[in-house]
Amino acid sequence: MKLKIFPFKKVKSTNSTAIRLINQNIKFGVVTSERQFKGRGQGTNRWISNYGNIFLSIFFPIKKNLSIKNITKINLNVVKKVIKKHINEKINIKLPNDILINQSKICGILQEIIFKNNIKYIIIGIGINLNNSPIIPNYCTSYLNKYSKKNIKKLELIKELQRNFEKKIENFI
Repeated sequence: MKLKIFPFKKVKSTNSTAIRLINQNIKFGVVTSERQFKGRGQGTNRWISNYGNIFLSIFFPIKKNLSIKNITKINLNVVKKVIKKHINEKINIKLPNDILINQSKICGILQEIIFKNNIKYIIIGIGINLNNSPIIPNYCTSYLNKYSKKNIKKLELIKELQRNFEKKIENFI
């Protein structure tokens, strides 16, 4: 299954934009944005969206009986696998939705389920600190290019995520 990329310069959040596209009857896609002004994190947390980092949301229909716990595990492992190709550091998953390098957060995933016309959709929001990281009091953050021998290009990483999720979609449908 091919996922079409919907690129934007700025959005409130990529997940909110994915919901808007689903409501326009677009069933599969990847929303990317250079900037997001109201990025969301787990619960009521905000995702701090520093310019130069990756903000994207992947969306597609899923089986109604899939549990969010199983979906989360698959999604975290897909993102971890893509990141691992670029660095030699140990990568840890911190449940429910974080990816860490050396105990510092470099990625967060926010998953949302919505229903449209009796179809269940998953929206997988992925924020990766690629070129810089936010300063959060009493919380360690870092960025991916700090650990890479060669500068990882944003579009290259987005396309890798796209391809890896395209391979996994059959597990969800």
